[in-house]
Amino acid sequence: MLVLWDVDHTLIENGGVSKETYAGAFELLTGRPAEFRAETDGRTDLEIMTNLLSRHGVVATESHMTRLPEVLQASLAARRERLRELGYGLPGAREAITALSREPGVIQSVLTGNIQPNAFVKVEAFELHQGLDFEVGGYGSDDIVRANLVEVARKRARAKYGVDLHNSTTILIGDTVRDVQAALNGGAVAIGVATGPNTVAELLAQGAEAAFPDLVDAAALVRAVTAIQARATAA
Repeated sequence: MLVLWDVDHTLIENGGVSKETYAGAFELLTGRPAEFRAETDGRTDLEIMTNLLSRHGVVATESHMTRLPEVLQASLAARRERLRELGYGLPGAREAITALSREPGVIQSVLTGNIQPNAFVKVEAFELHQGLDFEVGGYGSDDIVRANLVEVARKRARAKYGVDLHNSTTILIGDTVRDVQAALNGGAVAIGVATGPNTVAELLAQGAEAAFPDLVDAAALVRAVTAIQARATAA
């Protein structure tokens, strides 16, 4: 099984530092301060920044898109200590990752709208990186469409581990209906965690296989993952 974690509002709370990072990246990119706040939930960094440029009347050029990873990385790096001060790992996140790490045949990574360096910074800031293989994740720098990141991550995991992964053996855990939609559109099973803007009922209504109010009950999450694993094995 390939289990892919969303980062913001699923594993961590960033304390508003993400929006500060996008504003800082906008200023590095354009030379002027941002007047509008970035719209983030469930979107990729490329989509967020393209939308932010558009809201300011700036047409995203090839030069802008080429520089986006550089300015995003620099902007968060300048706010790393602020992230530690204002943000925190969500309750149960460490225990959930650890519990899944004990399950045979489970590979864990991330599927996030963040570019890879920023995803690692956010998770490592709260000591949640152990047990996650960042080499096989899907990131906002890989594709502007979040659903496409599922196959990106799956291809990387196949190449590294030499295993046959497909729709029924790939799980995306996230906090928004956009995460659920990305999982289903990308060919994965969705598990919802209502630690973001959407409720358990909303996540289930969008097609999540299971949904939980938070990650505090690690055993319940493991049961949900192993049930999906057992079903895939029996198929």
